[in-house]
Amino acid sequence: METIYLVIVVLLFILAASDLIVGVSNDAVNFLNSAIGSKVASFRVIMAIAALGILVGAVFSSGMMEVARKGIFNPGEFYFSEIMIIFLAVMITDILLLDTYNTFGLPTSTTVSIVFELLGAAVGMASIKLILSNDGGMTVAQFINSSKALAIISGILLSVAVAFTVGAFIQYLIRIFFSFNFKKRIKYFGAIWGGIAFTSMTYFILIKGAKGASFMTLDMKDWISANSTMIIFFSFVGWTILLQILHSLAKVNILKMIVLVGTFSLAMAFAGNDLVNFIGVPIAGFNSFQLFSAAEGAEAGSFLMTGLAGKVATPELFLFIAGIIMVITLYTSKKARSVTQTELSLARQDAGDERFGSSWLSKVLVRVSVNSSENIKKVLPKKLINTIEKQFEPHVYEEDKADPPMFDLIRASVNLTVASILISFATSLKLPLSTTYVTFMVAMGSSLSDKAWDRESAVYRISGVLAVIGGWFLTALSAFVAAFVMVYIFHFGGAFGIFAMVALVVYILFRTHVLHKKSKQSKAEDVDEVQSLTDENIAEKSNKTIIKNLSKIADELGKTIIGLENEDIKALKKSKKEVQKITAKTKYLKDHLNIIIEKLKEEAVDTSYYFVTTLDYMREMIHSISFIVTPVLDHVDNNHKPFTETQIADLKALEEILDKMIAIAIESIEKQDFSTQEDLLKLQEEFIELVRVVNKNQIKRIKDASTGSRRSILFLSIVSELKNLALQLVNLFKSQRDFLDYKNGKN
Repeated sequence: METIYLVIVVLLFILAASDLIVGVSNDAVNFLNSAIGSKVASFRVIMAIAALGILVGAVFSSGMMEVARKGIFNPGEFYFSEIMIIFLAVMITDILLLDTYNTFGLPTSTTVSIVFELLGAAVGMASIKLILSNDGGMTVAQFINSSKALAIISGILLSVAVAFTVGAFIQYLIRIFFSFNFKKRIKYFGAIWGGIAFTSMTYFILIKGAKGASFMTLDMKDWISANSTMIIFFSFVGWTILLQILHSLAKVNILKMIVLVGTFSLAMAFAGNDLVNFIGVPIAGFNSFQLFSAAEGAEAGSFLMTGLAGKVATPELFLFIAGIIMVITLYTSKKARSVTQTELSLARQDAGDERFGSSWLSKVLVRVSVNSSENIKKVLPKKLINTIEKQFEPHVYEEDKADPPMFDLIRASVNLTVASILISFATSLKLPLSTTYVTFMVAMGSSLSDKAWDRESAVYRISGVLAVIGGWFLTALSAFVAAFVMVYIFHFGGAFGIFAMVALVVYILFRTHVLHKKSKQSKAEDVDEVQSLTDENIAEKSNKTIIKNLSKIADELGKTIIGLENEDIKALKKSKKEVQKITAKTKYLKDHLNIIIEKLKEEAVDTSYYFVTTLDYMREMIHSISFIVTPVLDHVDNNHKPFTETQIADLKALEEILDKMIAIAIESIEKQDFSTQEDLLKLQEEFIELVRVVNKNQIKRIKDASTGSRRSILFLSIVSELKNLALQLVNLFKSQRDFLDYKNGKN
């Protein structure tokens, strides 16, 4: 009987390794965003400092089973067989949940996820015990400590509001003091700001990063707590003097030091405190197995786990191995960079491609903010307003700086300093703040007050922040529900249910890895296409894109009509997916027109004009094919009546002429020979005449009631979009002809 539980313990450790990978991928944003966003150093240096912080934090961690010690549930109320199911359900749920967030590039709290998974799994097992028990006096309350979950929820609300507000306020004051052109003022006041920052980080490392270190005795912790004011005072004085000396004599960049040390301290705190979120449950499972094995003759279904009620220490070897896995993940995880990119895109100083769309709430908030700002300006003296606004004039980077930082070192130092102060203060008061929530909301608050969210981007940035915050609350709910369901599957499904779910986890992780890889590859191709455009190659690259898209349009149009004829849902879905791909690529080019045009030389106005015009015609054609494929798929998918043979014949006749027109356009663009214009225009006339005939035929069918209203509306819509396709194709052809004439000096 012990064999199955030994297998579960092994599974728990395998899952722990997987959980470390997905956990680090999500939490890396906490300590990487400020350093990467400000480009304080090369990527290798930033990663090396973060890796060192992780290793130190992992090794110095006491490894206590924090979630068990906090008492999310009462282990003494559960039998060994039941508690092993709870732990397994928690680990599988945690991996799936965090991997989902990583795939979509959204940061969430690993602490909240593990707490609510434990709560959900424990409630699930308690409900099973209540269902199977005849004891009417039993209640869920005796199994669960619900006050801990309520404390976590209150911590979420508190951390979101406080971190955002404080981050915005401090950044506003610091920016007014230093401005964006801060080099002169740093000489005189940089050491004072550095003293504040280093003091906060020193205190942060002492009470948050190293509080659980094995070398920290109870007397040392009590001394730190009793002498906090003295530590803060002498740290400030000492750091300020030292930094002023280093800056004056060795020309040390104080802001860079703040950001790099802050990255180390947050990475150390993450590893030292959040490590238990990933390995705490497997360690508890291992200790449970040890307790059960030590009890000779005990039955798994009747052995109460009262031995888990105390503190469960983690062997240092496990901590070291966990630290190594975390460091490797930090260097290799593509999903970690996706999560980091989400926060950086919401916090960057400049405008550009926005990942999130607008929402009604973000529109209302922006409108209220704009109106409030205007009203405040009416009250304040104009001279004061001008003085303040001058401090917020953005820094203009040199033209040769192709890849400027997303924000400057002042904001990066504020992010790290404020996050350190808030987390340290909350920890000293024993408030359940989340590192993820604090660091994210501080970054958002500082970007708001730094005027990174201007009227061009504010609605999109606020929508993104609201989406992330909504995801945090969804974490708690989904973690609870998923773990609850997992317990039922494992309890009633037995070994089959366990191994089926493990197999499903492996499959899902593989699929999300493939999907994420494809998504990143596609995005990289889009970025490369934009970045590689120059005066010399824009015509060639544009021609290749046009030819590729025209071929795809012709191909998918033919497949769509055949799919409509055969009512082939699978083929139509595939066509829709292909059309969506080319739609996304052309949209990316359209959204980055300003970047493309800025890259071209000033005298290349005509080149830019022809590129923009051609792109517009191309997008119109892609819209037309999209407006054909999507309604056709909906028609077939909803099992509406199929098109008649005459309707299909009419569509095929139109498609045949359009195919010839596209073939002429492709050949002309490839050979840069537009002498075929007369042939194209003749085909267009033939196509327009056929459209007139086809529409008349459909009107006759409507009159004699041979086709229903749905088919008639869809048919006329398809014909209309085909007509628009032909029109835009000719426009695109003429635009390419005119561009060639321009290059040859004919106009």
